[in-house]
Amino acid sequence: MNKPQLLETGIKNVGFGLNVKVVQPVNLYGCKIGDNCFIGPFTEIQSGVSIGARTKVQSHAFICDLVTIGEDCFISHGAMFVNDLFATGGPAGGNRELWKATTIGNKVSVGTNATILPVTICDSVVIGAGAVVTKDITEPGIYAGNPARKIRNI
Repeated sequence: MNKPQLLETGIKNVGFGLNVKVVQPVNLYGCKIGDNCFIGPFTEIQSGVSIGARTKVQSHAFICDLVTIGEDCFISHGAMFVNDLFATGGPAGGNRELWKATTIGNKVSVGTNATILPVTICDSVVIGAGAVVTKDITEPGIYAGNPARKIRNI
């Protein structure tokens, strides 16, 4: 009987600020997490990610390489960030030149099961549960739907 090759990540090469709380199990590697952050269980935060102070990342979130999240943000359960738009008709794989960056401003809340494609989101934005953000958000407010659209001011 064949045995699989077991790979482990856990927490490796992470720059932690002061008073960070992490609930294991998690995969955190090559990222930076600011002061007073909370990282929930079953979360993956990949290399190259930067998370600002006082941000909370809830369980089952996936934050891929090239994502920058500001201060005082809330990333809810199951939120997914994408850096590969399948520009060649399929996954870019290890071809990082095809990956795109995402920048999230300060005081941004991303709802449960929202999907964030490579975009820039300004400060003071709420992304509704299940929303799919496909374009930059340049105006504060509440956004929902697929694709996400502004539904009202805060």
